[in-house]
Amino acid sequence: MFSPRALSEPVESVRRAHAPEALVFDCTRDFETLAPAQAEELALVVDALEPATYPDSWLPDDAPRLLERYAGAEFTIGMPGDGSIVWTHQTEPPVVLVKARIEGSPEAFLDFLLAEALVEVGLGVPEHFLGFFETSYRDLDEAVPLDPAGTYQIAAALYDGWIGLETREVFAEWHSSQPALGDAWQDAGDRLSGRVETLPRAVARGETDFADAMELACAAIKHALELPAPFAALETEAYRDHGPTYAVRWAEKTFDALAE
Repeated sequence: MFSPRALSEPVESVRRAHAPEALVFDCTRDFETLAPAQAEELALVVDALEPATYPDSWLPDDAPRLLERYAGAEFTIGMPGDGSIVWTHQTEPPVVLVKARIEGSPEAFLDFLLAEALVEVGLGVPEHFLGFFETSYRDLDEAVPLDPAGTYQIAAALYDGWIGLETREVFAEWHSSQPALGDAWQDAGDRLSGRVETLPRAVARGETDFADAMELACAAIKHALELPAPFAALETEAYRDHGPTYAVRWAEKTFDALAE
């Protein structure tokens, strides 16, 4: 299921700088959430496993079943919306897993995704939004007038945006220290730019639902793109400093305004 991945020199340099203990593996199967039996195969290639658990009190009564499983004692890696590369601190040392779906992606973009994951590993932040919001997830659920899946999508986007505030300065520095990675970061941002600028019109016309727009806007934060309202309020030091409290208040104000 897992085989060590050889890293390009720029990515290896990022690993040494940000997550020197991290191991990187290719996965022979694709997944959203890795089945427990497969996840436990990691025990063969790491020193220890310590599954993360979270209190039931953090979850709304109607939380998606998959989120309930993630919060429980079952060893769970990867969740919907995590993308093609996931990482976890539930192992010692931490690991980065490259899903099979990534095959065929441009090497420069793949290197950026790997480098991004290694920077995130080095931050020591939670690997999922539940560890970020904690008890505030219930408050977010009350603020977001969507079904449980929609609230999940909003929460995942908000957390992605917050991590983007933490990482984008590192990415911008790659223009001088790791030009190939810096160029890939810039190119990915350029590809998002036009879509981000038109988000308010797309939502207003019903061409994009709000949760999908959130995903796109929050993904753009790590590329230092200028966001339109109401997403611009997330591209701030206030969000970086106050995290979940700020996110919940933003959701309250935003959805109240949309309801008017």
